[in-house]
Amino acid sequence: MTGPALISTFDALLSDLDGVVYAGPHAIPGAVESLRRLAGVGVGLGYVTNNASRSPAQVAQHLRELGAPAEDHQVVSSSQAAAALLASMLPAGAHVLITGSAALAQEIELVGLVPVRSAAENPVAVVQGFSPDLGWKDLAEASYVVAGGALWVATNTDMSIPQARGMAPGNGTLVAAVAAATGKAPIVAGKPEAPLFHTAAKRLAADRPLVVGDRLDTDILGGNNAGFATVAVLTGVDTKESILAARSKERPDFLINDLTGLYAPYPAVEHDAGRFRSGIASAIVRGQSVHITGDPADLDSWRAACSAWWAANPETTSALAPVLEWLDH
Repeated sequence: MTGPALISTFDALLSDLDGVVYAGPHAIPGAVESLRRLAGVGVGLGYVTNNASRSPAQVAQHLRELGAPAEDHQVVSSSQAAAALLASMLPAGAHVLITGSAALAQEIELVGLVPVRSAAENPVAVVQGFSPDLGWKDLAEASYVVAGGALWVATNTDMSIPQARGMAPGNGTLVAAVAAATGKAPIVAGKPEAPLFHTAAKRLAADRPLVVGDRLDTDILGGNNAGFATVAVLTGVDTKESILAARSKERPDFLINDLTGLYAPYPAVEHDAGRFRSGIASAIVRGQSVHITGDPADLDSWRAACSAWWAANPETTSALAPVLEWLDH
């Protein structure tokens, strides 16, 4: 029996970019077509990104070049969130050291603060966002100012970023360098904090948005923190195995291979006497093992396994992986 498409019960999609829509400069197969179909089913679209290296307008331009629907206002970035946060904490005209891109500096300027590039210009705060051009001197300058007691805001702390050639260091690794040098910790403006998602939903006037992402620790945790439904895709960072092992706050409501899965019916997981069924697959927990009746290549097997394992371990504060027993394989 086929049911309605997964996306049909939501009024907007709040989509991550890296690892969901594209990896490096290239679109992920099926992503662009899936995003273009949303308008036809009456679902709004917003892009929520932690990557602060480009302005929302540049991100929207890139998306349009790939063929995806994107107006500038549909892109909500962690650099915008960081700028709004600093503007709420500092007087107008305050000097902010930019450890990041020109796009980040532009967002700081738009909220009435003054971007500077040196400790000599007396910054009262540091904002740190990803830029592929950041070097040791930039991190050193930030460290001097942070160690001096300045307010420190990071756009995000993703430890890695998916690129066409594989996983590369993200802003979190560069933030960690400054933290290691100073013994301080920044305030984080972007995912996994809720404001970025609430801002995006508000722009779309959405009541029932669905958050889609490839990372548990930013996209899924952030969507959960915002109180929205979440769906994990397998085109970026996290895998079926890492999602199964997810701590309770990072567990998605749904699991699909890629964005095309939004248009497929989503099986209701049923359970009886400890056995959880998804489609023709089922799973049952025995101690620290999950016994799965199904094909490892079938996502329903993993949906059943997640439901069974999470029901047996409802509150976990760290990743907890079961032993998998495949009964039909």
